[in-house]
Amino acid sequence: MSRPFALGIAVAAGLALAGLSAPATPAAASAPAQASDGAYVSQETIAGPRLVDLTIQSPALGRAANVRLLTPDGWEQRARGDHWPVLYLLHGCCDSYVSWTRSTDVASIPELRDVLVVMPEAGAAGWYSDWWNGGRGGAPAWETFHLSEVRQIIERGYGAGPKRVVAGLSMGGFGAMSYAARNPGMFRAAASFSGVVHPLRDASYWLPFFGRTGLDPYALWGDPVAQRDVWQDHDPYYLVKRLRHTALFVATGDGTAGGPFDAPGRTDSLEALIHQENVDFVEQLREQGVSVTTDFYGPGSHSWPYWQRELHRSLPMLLDALETGRGVATHAFERP
Repeated sequence: MSRPFALGIAVAAGLALAGLSAPATPAAASAPAQASDGAYVSQETIAGPRLVDLTIQSPALGRAANVRLLTPDGWEQRARGDHWPVLYLLHGCCDSYVSWTRSTDVASIPELRDVLVVMPEAGAAGWYSDWWNGGRGGAPAWETFHLSEVRQIIERGYGAGPKRVVAGLSMGGFGAMSYAARNPGMFRAAASFSGVVHPLRDASYWLPFFGRTGLDPYALWGDPVAQRDVWQDHDPYYLVKRLRHTALFVATGDGTAGGPFDAPGRTDSLEALIHQENVDFVEQLREQGVSVTTDFYGPGSHSWPYWQRELHRSLPMLLDALETGRGVATHAFERP
C-alpha cells in the first residue's frame, strides 16, 4: 500500500474515533484508478463532510493537480458498478478548486445530495485549454486534464456516471461553454455565470489575464490576429452551432450600480464588459436557432453572491438534464 493512501486511511480512522463522519475511500484499499495516459491519484484527503480531495499526478500538466469531490448520499458505501450523475463545477481566474465550497452554499444544497459534484483545479489562469505554446502544444493541457484524465479517473474509481453537466463562473463560465461546444455530447447541459463567452471580442483586455501565472500570455492561443483560428476554435461565440443539442443557461449582471449584493453606488467595469460579451453570445445562439435560458439581471457586480444565486437559478435546468427527478420542466429566467 502506498504511503499517501495509507495516510488517507489513517486520517479516516482518526476522524471516526473522534466521532466525526468521514467518507470511506474504497479506492484507497486497492490499486487506484488510472487514466489511459497514466494519470493517477497519488493521495486522497478528507476535506470535510462529503468532501474528498484527490491529488492527481498528471502527464497532461507535467505536475500534480487537485480535484475536490462533493459526494452524494450513499457514496461511501458504493459497490463496484454504482455510479451517480455528475456536475462539473468550474472556478474562475486567480482562484482554485476550493473556491465553490469556500464561497457558496453548494455543499448544503439538498438537490445535490444525489449528484457527484466535481470541482477541479484549473490553474490560476489556465483558461480551460490545452495551451498552444507557439504551435508545439504540451503542458499545461488543462482540457486534456479535465476531460480525459480527471473524467476517466472518477468514472473508473469514484462513482461518476455517463450523465454529465457543467457550470462555471467567469473564466469557468468560459470553460463550461467552450468545453460543451468543443466536445458535443459530453455534457447534457452547460451554465455560465458572468462567463467570458466571447474573448476574441475583447482580446486586448484578456491577454494580460493569460499571463497572470508568469507564463507568456501569447502561449495560450497565440496572437489574436496571427492565430485568429486558434482563438476562434476556443471562443464559444464561434462555436454556437455545436451547442444545438445542449441545454444552456447564461447569466450576467451589467455592472451598473444598485445591485442587491453591492454597496450603494458601486459599479463594475469588468462585469459590464462581460455582460456585452454575453449579449453578443446569446444573440448569436438565437440567430443560429439554439435555445438558451438567460438571466440578464441588470445591476450587479462580478462577485460571489451573484454566482451563488445563479447556481441556484440554473439548478432546475441542470438537474433536468441529469434526470435526477429534482428538476422542473420550465425555467423562469427568460429575461431579454
